[in-house]
Amino acid sequence: MSKHPDSFGPNPKAKPIRAHNPSVPAPAHLPDSMVSSVSLLPTDKRLILFTRHSLRERSDGNGFASYQLPLTPKGRVLAKSWGHWLSGNLPYSLDVDSISSPIGRCIDTAQLMQEGAGLQRHIVHQSLLVEPGSLVTEPDIANAVFKEIGVLNFINRFLQGSLEGTKNAYQGGLDILSLFYQHQPQQGQLMLAVSHDTLLSAFLAVMLDVAEIDWNDWPKMMEGVFLWFDDKPFRETNAYFVWRGEVYIRPVSTLLEGYFAAGFHSSKLLLPPEVKWN
Repeated sequence: MSKHPDSFGPNPKAKPIRAHNPSVPAPAHLPDSMVSSVSLLPTDKRLILFTRHSLRERSDGNGFASYQLPLTPKGRVLAKSWGHWLSGNLPYSLDVDSISSPIGRCIDTAQLMQEGAGLQRHIVHQSLLVEPGSLVTEPDIANAVFKEIGVLNFINRFLQGSLEGTKNAYQGGLDILSLFYQHQPQQGQLMLAVSHDTLLSAFLAVMLDVAEIDWNDWPKMMEGVFLWFDDKPFRETNAYFVWRGEVYIRPVSTLLEGYFAAGFHSSKLLLPPEVKWN
């Protein structure tokens, strides 16, 4: 993914957190980017961790990862260890309900992270965190294309607006942002949102304003983006996010401008109820 333009980030106002015990090693198999991102988090926000699920079994013989594939034993240990690490090294409470794709490996990731933090909270299944959902609207059409061109080409064509059976890329990004905005935890809490690589990669590309990614940009298992908002109405807020050791700012208004410029109408967006349109 290309370096983000200065107009959207990094964020000079974000104050780094002070970890409770920075000498504690990160869990084995955790992507290096996660600890480097933790060091850049501000304090006392309504924090969300939008993450890919933990390590899963290998994909089928055709290179596709079916929704039936479970976490591996190492993946289960990693999710639990990561939840334990976060609870002990962030000045944030994880004692809040999680949201998750309804697919087993995502639910298990959220549950194990909660267990690692010594918690047992409700895990709300969210259709926008799986497909069809935030990208795909007509699975019969999109699935055939997916199998023909592969996942990376599929995401790039989605970003470029040349893929039948899917939403506009701005709409997909705004719908996920709106979901997070509506489910913000209390100040000083960290909410987990567990999903899949396709959704996370597309969301990040929209937020970073790029129309093409490569395999170096692809989220690893148990890799995620930390995100929070200004305390403003949705249309006026900035979305702040930390991804792979960089802090970025994306005004929601710029996403809305791009969406409307593409000729779409506000009625198709999953916007918070407090957003009023003329």
